[in-house]
Amino acid sequence: MPESKPRKRFAAPEQTRAAEAYKPNPVWFKPVMFGLMIIGLLWIITFYISEGTLPVKDWGAGNIIAGFGIAIVGFLMTTRWRS
Repeated sequence: MPESKPRKRFAAPEQTRAAEAYKPNPVWFKPVMFGLMIIGLLWIITFYISEGTLPVKDWGAGNIIAGFGIAIVGFLMTTRWRS
C-alpha cells in the first residue's frame, strides 16, 4: 500500500488575522507619524506668522489646506499604530 503524503496544516483565517493584528509596527512608523503631524502644524504656523508669504506664496489660503492635509495623514496613521 502506498504511503500517504503528509497533509499541510493551514491556520484558520481568524487566527492569521489575529496574529497579524498584534505584530508591532516597523521602526520607521512612529517617527513618520509624529513627523507628519509636526510638519503640518509648522506649515500652518509658518503661513500665519509670515502673513501668507510663506511656505508657498502662490497658494494663498491653500497653504492651510496643505498643512492640515499633512497633519491629517499623520493623525490617520495613529489608527494603525501598535506598540
